[in-house]
Amino acid sequence: MAEPTRNPRILIITPEVTYLPDRMGSIAHYLTAKAGGLADVSAALISALFEQGADVHLALPDYRSIFSDRLAPFLKKELNNIRDVVPQDRIHLVEDRAFFYLNRIYGDGSQNTKLALTFQRDVINYIVPRVKPDLIHCNDWMTALIPAMARELEIPCLFTIHNIHTMRASMSYIEDRGIDAAAFWRHLYFQRVPITYEESWDNNEIDFLTSAIFAAHFVNTVSPTFLREIIVGQHDFVEPAIQRELRMKYDADCAVGILNAPDPSFDPETDPSLSRNYGPADHVAAKARNKRFLQDKLGLIVDGDAPLFFWPSRLDNVQKGCQLLADILYEMVAEYWDRNLQVVFVANGDYQRHFRDIARLHGLNNRVAVCDFDEKLEHLAYGASDFMLMPSRFEPCGLPQMISPIYGSLPVAHDTGGIHDTISHLDAAADKGNGFLFEVFDAPGLYWAVTEAMRFYRLDPDVRERQVARIMREARETFTYANTARQYIELYEKMLQRPLITDYGV
Repeated sequence: MAEPTRNPRILIITPEVTYLPDRMGSIAHYLTAKAGGLADVSAALISALFEQGADVHLALPDYRSIFSDRLAPFLKKELNNIRDVVPQDRIHLVEDRAFFYLNRIYGDGSQNTKLALTFQRDVINYIVPRVKPDLIHCNDWMTALIPAMARELEIPCLFTIHNIHTMRASMSYIEDRGIDAAAFWRHLYFQRVPITYEESWDNNEIDFLTSAIFAAHFVNTVSPTFLREIIVGQHDFVEPAIQRELRMKYDADCAVGILNAPDPSFDPETDPSLSRNYGPADHVAAKARNKRFLQDKLGLIVDGDAPLFFWPSRLDNVQKGCQLLADILYEMVAEYWDRNLQVVFVANGDYQRHFRDIARLHGLNNRVAVCDFDEKLEHLAYGASDFMLMPSRFEPCGLPQMISPIYGSLPVAHDTGGIHDTISHLDAAADKGNGFLFEVFDAPGLYWAVTEAMRFYRLDPDVRERQVARIMREARETFTYANTARQYIELYEKMLQRPLITDYGV
């Protein structure tokens, strides 16, 4: 009698993840290690696959200190006993002291390469042989050597680029960390063309991210527009080798863009951080109440009718464009002084000092609040604000521009990358659009977009109410993990050339 066809086994390899279904393993719900959107999309994809009956497995570093902080005190003493059953589950932890005591996912700069190699060593040497996957999905540079191993073993491999960040190391250094680079060195990307293994062993560094793009069977970025921007050479910070290899993958129809989605906890109808919950039908009064609550909390002028702008992204002048806002902040507040225009920052970064100095110099402390990042305060600010500022120079995907419309806070943003894929300029008369975009990355461009936002704010209240309600409804339907997971599943099936879920189940 023929054996029943089994579902293809998918191994997802990621350095970070948020909550997983309890049935995936004994401590699945406690394995929360997040530095950015990668954690959310990894969890969403794994959950979607698992709930549909897919044979999905996860490889993740054992951030013992981080995971322990998530456990209730009475469970901590039983942590070692719980870990004993993890290998029988679908979650495969890389247990190494390099990860045990980290208080953040990626450590510091001096640790990064060592952490990446330690993670990949155990995935290559132990987890892949144990799981025997039919397809491997690697995420970001910390998994960038695994596609070369997968290519050698003829296992289809998808590599997802979340950030254009790479590291370099020689084969001698990689092998010293316990990875047998000799087994797949022909599939790696070197700084110069290698002649022989021996010749390149100690004096020809491997570029991690370029190696992943070069070796993977398929590659995806986390926005279609950012992919196109890279391959046409729009961004000078993308190294030529990365651009070249990604363009070759794209020309071979082996590169796509798939947008991430916001965490489902960003929902104004259920968000516990809000003073008052709301939906599209009752957002006006609720947002005014949340605004007054936030203003009182931060020492701002308490005025439910004041236009409130919110900055949720890190204060990074390389990517996020905070220098553009610094150039126009005083002029922006002064122009609408009688309207009590206010700006709230809930973000960390060196530019905090610049904005505090501007507020102090011009006496804006009751109109401008600069706050350290706090998750609850971030949620409240989405619920209280009318507009969200995101003048990014570039944006591989971005999440704030998807979250803010869900809360009825309209993005004021630079038209680039993932922002271009998710936001279109608002035309109230035509009943379309969901934000305010400027095309030229400079301070006058941002000021123009702020002016457009304020022009909308001065419209008849009934018009504004209808438009914001429409935008909230559309955002809730569009920016979901279900849409993201569906696109990944379709890509898996294309790579496997067969359905991911069979009639036989797992």
